[in-house]
Amino acid sequence: MTANGRPQAPLMTNTHADRVKEVARLAGRPSRLRRREFLAEGPQAVREALRLHLTRHEAGQDGVVVDAYATAEALERHTDIAELSGHDGAPAVRLVTADVLAAMSSTVTPQGFVAVCRFVDVPLDDVLSASPRLVAVLVEVRDPGNAGTIIRAADSAGADAVILTGASVDPYNPKTVRSTVGSLFHLPLVLGAELDGLMEGLRDAGMTVLAADGYGSTSLDDLQDASAQRRFATVRTRRAGPGGDAPSRRPSGDAASPGPGDADGSNGSDAVGAADSTTVRLEDAGAWLFGNEAQGLPADVTAAADARVAVPIYGSAESLNVGTAATVCLYASARAQRLR
Repeated sequence: MTANGRPQAPLMTNTHADRVKEVARLAGRPSRLRRREFLAEGPQAVREALRLHLTRHEAGQDGVVVDAYATAEALERHTDIAELSGHDGAPAVRLVTADVLAAMSSTVTPQGFVAVCRFVDVPLDDVLSASPRLVAVLVEVRDPGNAGTIIRAADSAGADAVILTGASVDPYNPKTVRSTVGSLFHLPLVLGAELDGLMEGLRDAGMTVLAADGYGSTSLDDLQDASAQRRFATVRTRRAGPGGDAPSRRPSGDAASPGPGDADGSNGSDAVGAADSTTVRLEDAGAWLFGNEAQGLPADVTAAADARVAVPIYGSAESLNVGTAATVCLYASARAQRLR
């Protein structure tokens, strides 16, 4: 019997069983799109999938996990996953041999767990209507690892959503799912967004649109410095009390500095999208645009943004990886918003 009193299914040992083949097919995009299901592999991803499943079940919504599989050894090491699967509304974890799990998995060395999950993306209107404060937008980001890293960084920074444009990588690609390390199940995900309508929608939702651009005319350092100056000025004014002298504030100048070229550079002129660090405020609701690994953001996209922001490079590196640049930018906004 399982922990919640359900009969224990027999151990799966046949690597050629139809069920095993059906699970394995989800490594391919056609099967994923047809079934609107994907693979979550490894203990962290399966754990977070089950947690989201139970949260939705308690709210009277459809669950996320369709089936879950694990080796006996893995289930013994991760007793918390066994406990999660024992809750009412959660699917029981089916025991399989290591060979069966390997046949299901898309990895050479699976970590003992595989779950079949339903797609978790949501409509763009659901995100915009929720008054988001921080959003990451992937514009034609093609590398699964980079996309997964940005989703994980957005989750870590407390972002409200991640939006992928139509030409971006499939976030349900097994490599992308693995690189999110469970963050895919933590925040809303929007797929196939059209840039024209998206930019308008973000602004209608009260968000400043920031293009991460290695050739941007505004330095992220300047935006952070200006945010800190406003914060300290506010604190000093409050301490001075009514009638006290308010400290003067000198705005930081714009800095045109090379940044993450391969991550988000463009060939537009520095005048396009230029913004003073007193008019673009990190503490305000913001949507960061991150571009293709090789070409960066298209010129028309950077031109339509409220600011083109460069991450300064102090050493000799030619550029920053888009995942690294996204992490720096998202955390800069997150910190400014938390301290506003």
